[in-house]
Amino acid sequence: MARKYPRLNFAVILCCIAVLLSLCTIVDAASATSFCKCTCFSNSTIIALDGSKPSTTARSGPLSLARDPKKGSGTCSSCNKKFCLDYNLPICKDATEDDVVTTCFQRDSAKDQAVVLLFIIVTVGLLGYAAVRPWVDKWTETARERRNYIPVSSRSDQ
Repeated sequence: MARKYPRLNFAVILCCIAVLLSLCTIVDAASATSFCKCTCFSNSTIIALDGSKPSTTARSGPLSLARDPKKGSGTCSSCNKKFCLDYNLPICKDATEDDVVTTCFQRDSAKDQAVVLLFIIVTVGLLGYAAVRPWVDKWTETARERRNYIPVSSRSDQ
């Protein structure tokens, strides 16, 4: 069975390709924010490795945010025991390398956000197309019938 609307399908595919190509440039340029979690004894501190200054808000408890204005290098390779000890964290005072545990993780990647956004756009687009398709089919069928209609002359002097 031949397809009814090859031009419509081609236009939809072309639009999808254009959207994907435009998102590729955004995704390639974006990188996730890296964090280094330094655990000294039983207390933890999370340090942003993007080079921005950490928050100066003091928090108490086992999980606190670093307040030292030193900057991280931005990569997980710099998140090691020496990095945490050189950061001069108050929770790591009098700690040795045996007392420190480090973990590097990433959050809020622009690539993840782009994938989720693309999924939502494609899903909404397909649902919208499925909802509108019966009316589009009726309209195109009516237009096709009008094209094939040839009026009969009302004159009787033929």
